[in-house]
Amino acid sequence: MTNPFDDDSGTFVVLINKAGQHSLWPAQLRVPAGWTAVHGPDGRQRCIHYVDAHWPDIRVIGPDETENCSEVVHRRFTRQAERTPDAVAVVSGDARLTYRELDERSNRLANHLLELGVSTEDPVAVLIDRSIELIVATLAVLKAGCYYLPLHTAHPPARMQWMMDQAGRPVLLTDEGWRVRGIPEAGEVVVVDSDDRWQAAPATDPAVNVHSHRLAYVMHTSGSTGEPKGVAVTHRDVLGLAFDSAWDPANHERVLMLAPYAFDPSTYELWVPLLHGGRLVVAPPGELELDTIRRLAHDQQITGLNLAAGLFRLVAEEIPEALAGVREVVTGGDVVSLTAVGRVLETNPAAVVRILYGPTEVTLAATQLAITALDQVSARVPIGRPMDHMRVHVLDHSLTPVPDGELGEIYIAGLGVARGYIGKPGMTAERFVADPFTGDGQRMYRTGDLGRRTADGQLDFAGRTDDQVKIRDFRVEPAEVEAALACQPGVAQAVVVPRRVQAGDTRLAAFLVPEAGTLDVSRVRAAAAATLPAYLVPTEFTVVDQLPLTPNHKIDRAALLALEPTQSTSPSTQPLTAEQDVLCRLFAETLGCPRVDPRDNFFDLGGQSILGMRLISRIETALGARLAIADLFNAPTVAEIAKLIPARREGAA
Repeated sequence: MTNPFDDDSGTFVVLINKAGQHSLWPAQLRVPAGWTAVHGPDGRQRCIHYVDAHWPDIRVIGPDETENCSEVVHRRFTRQAERTPDAVAVVSGDARLTYRELDERSNRLANHLLELGVSTEDPVAVLIDRSIELIVATLAVLKAGCYYLPLHTAHPPARMQWMMDQAGRPVLLTDEGWRVRGIPEAGEVVVVDSDDRWQAAPATDPAVNVHSHRLAYVMHTSGSTGEPKGVAVTHRDVLGLAFDSAWDPANHERVLMLAPYAFDPSTYELWVPLLHGGRLVVAPPGELELDTIRRLAHDQQITGLNLAAGLFRLVAEEIPEALAGVREVVTGGDVVSLTAVGRVLETNPAAVVRILYGPTEVTLAATQLAITALDQVSARVPIGRPMDHMRVHVLDHSLTPVPDGELGEIYIAGLGVARGYIGKPGMTAERFVADPFTGDGQRMYRTGDLGRRTADGQLDFAGRTDDQVKIRDFRVEPAEVEAALACQPGVAQAVVVPRRVQAGDTRLAAFLVPEAGTLDVSRVRAAAAATLPAYLVPTEFTVVDQLPLTPNHKIDRAALLALEPTQSTSPSTQPLTAEQDVLCRLFAETLGCPRVDPRDNFFDLGGQSILGMRLISRIETALGARLAIADLFNAPTVAEIAKLIPARREGAA
């Protein structure tokens, strides 16, 4: 578009068309035919918004609001601390810090990091259980001019060490619990809850000069090459998310931190409350039980929280009353159950259920949809419209927008698109491609997701263009698992295929061709568990003489899924007691298995923490015994759980 106006009045006009293109004009209030105003000045902005009438309710952000994204995360926090120094910023159990205290403590640790020799945009690894120290450490890393590299507390040591090695063995911030359990090798280690050195450092702001385009964090996702990919996210990206108009600060006054720190929903949990003067309530470390979530939501008067799609469904089905006082529930990461949305709104009609869509590469979310009544959506929950600074395109193979209602691949552009994959320029070039709709060198992220626009401008998710799948709300590349299995002694070939067990529960099935003779499946499974996160370890292993092929000589994955999994080498046993019989049935129902042997391991059969919480709830209903999630981790078979039942029944001595 050319600018037909020449006006320096300070008023801006934003135009956006249905393909996602936009222009920013200094202009008087004159607009092309067919465009309508959708958001006028509100006393805080100098921006008038106009939009193609095809999308009458889209909102585009003007220049005054983009100032929120031109700074850096820790500067915005410091400014908030200056405004509300005595307000409580973080709560963890009985411990709490005000904004002033959090600011000063993070300054001390940042100054200590600088004394250790870190410099601008260096990585600093963080391996700390959920606690106040985790929040202090995160802020300190940014204040030292570095970016934080979260190590997932559920990952095996070998994977943590690989990440440390790839980053050049940087400084590691950890806690006493992890120091005792074992930490990866690092250039320098600071045990934040027991090391007195950093607490003697100055409490003044180190005032490191950091640009908004510098990295804030790097989070790893599954990679098709057999190695994880580190997604490089900038301060500007984080601020774009934190200051999006989707977040009403009143709904996020007290936010519960539940997500793993190395999982991108933590970006919402950390920065939306802390940059708006809210309170961050840190859940206890480890796997949480439903009762803990219910208690925290009630006792801490939680107003906002993020529940990944699987956990959202479980909470809605088992303890919807836990959300009775919550003003906004954020969910996404997988297809969201409409029944679960309805259950939450039935329990709390005043709540907002906000659906987010977006891979890690676009800083958590590219689109959002706020649901306040079930009649807003039909049988399938859409993924909404673009966030403020995002442009979402649905394109064909020639990068041409497809007509409404037709399938295309989803591409995402604008603020929030990550810098790329750290240390992987070739892979970055493949997925972060030139944006042909701007002409100014911007990039868009090729998601690999299929979608379509509805007549009212909503975006529907319709699957993948490749083999990538969602397992426990994590994006998984089966090729990474195949590479880990194929390198095991005795394995000639390995193919990994997703199997959908039930709604919201997809698992990985591995098919192995032995080099010669028999193959010890238990050994292969154990080797995979030693190098891969739990969600990447297949739940089924099948040994085959050769891989079936289609007439086109490709692997026949449907034929593989029809095969019976290779069973454990241990002989099958029958339940010995009535309680074991009930437990075998409950295990099978929860796992979606035809039958479970008393000696089968719950987690080897596809169990994980969310299914574990469901199982524990069913055991309490059927047998009157109250178990903890830790019991299941320590006693993962029917035979072992059965031994705990008598002591865990109500009224037991």
